[in-house]
Amino acid sequence: MKRSFDGWPIIEDMLKREGIARQHLNSYNEFIERGIQSIVDEVDEVEIETQFGSYKIKLGKVEIGRPRVVEHDGSETYVYPLEARLRNLTYAAPLYLEMTIIDPQNVNLPYHTQKVFIGNLPVMVKSKICTLHGLTDEELIDLGEDPKDPGGYFIINGSERIIIGLEDLSPNKILVEKEKGSSAVQYQATIYSSIVGYRSKIDLLLKSDEAIYVRIPASPVDLPFVVVMKALGVETDKEIGEMVSCTPEIQEQLIPSFDKAGDVKTKHDALMYIGNRIAHGIIDELRIKRAEQLLDMFLLPHLGRQPHNRLDKALF
Repeated sequence: MKRSFDGWPIIEDMLKREGIARQHLNSYNEFIERGIQSIVDEVDEVEIETQFGSYKIKLGKVEIGRPRVVEHDGSETYVYPLEARLRNLTYAAPLYLEMTIIDPQNVNLPYHTQKVFIGNLPVMVKSKICTLHGLTDEELIDLGEDPKDPGGYFIINGSERIIIGLEDLSPNKILVEKEKGSSAVQYQATIYSSIVGYRSKIDLLLKSDEAIYVRIPASPVDLPFVVVMKALGVETDKEIGEMVSCTPEIQEQLIPSFDKAGDVKTKHDALMYIGNRIAHGIIDELRIKRAEQLLDMFLLPHLGRQPHNRLDKALF
């Protein structure tokens, strides 16, 4: 006997208890309480080059101020959502970040840590950093707000804007598809490599010449698969073939890919090959450094962004 299930009572109960904007508010509150700091912690520090030498800027704690507006005379005044609507303002709060300069040549030398303004963060109405958060119905009415307004939106130049949730591809999962038609690509494997605050789309392409190529963000050209493997530290053809598969038939299919590597025999050769394509015209040392940065920062960042993570990326 077939039974029908009516899910509307459940949906109605959820809307009654949580409201229609709760998912937006929960997501935004999670972002301001943990997400922004996680992004900063992931970056950790920034290296800069100056005429006086190399320095590192250590990033610290993020701080969000109260929603405010900077007037034409330079003064700052706190702002409520109603005023932002009436004056065509953006309802936003200042974002501050602790920064400390570190001299690698003198790591024990103390430096003053200062709080730096880095931008304005749009404030979601009724979120935890909104001036309306936690107010009673009477207090909301006094401020010109509708107590029944669920919030969950932004005010940009006086207009109410909402972020629409979209269905997205699952991160850090390999998706393989066969290309149709007369495309130069026969098969394509894609992964959206995601870490906090950053996502990198990596493609492995089996083209019509039967060779495999790697498509990495920040590289203007597709790179031969074998060259990338050698740049990651797997220098012998035997090691590369066994990493792909122990099946002789599959290893034979890698022959065109090995041919595309040409005269690239060592890790240094592979880094120079990549450097010549992403940073042509600069000195060899900087070309190699740029190639290493490409592999560390943009290739499969969910496996790590340090030099010791390169073998993990080759195995993946």
